[in-house]
Amino acid sequence: MTITKADLAETLSEKVGLNQRESKEMVEAFFKEISDCLECGEEVKLAGFGVFNMRNKPERPGRNPKTGEEIPITARRVVTFHASGCLKDAVGSSPNLTLPESKAA
Repeated sequence: MTITKADLAETLSEKVGLNQRESKEMVEAFFKEISDCLECGEEVKLAGFGVFNMRNKPERPGRNPKTGEEIPITARRVVTFHASGCLKDAVGSSPNLTLPESKAA
């Protein structure tokens, strides 16, 4: 199942009692604030959920899978997420969790 911003706004509307427009604006503002903080290089900590931050990845050699030709992969910044212990525990003990079965050799 995929959760969209619209789903979050609907849940916010139902559980908090905001109207649809207010819920949608709140969800948009929440994600905008996270994006803005990350763009400025700030770490975003959501207690009980996890931490988002930026990491610089250096240039590295790569290979074109079709031709085998070596090509450089340029340096870039990426967003990383580290789940909190609470989130890891909740996901790990979820009865809805289905893990792929290991292949017996």
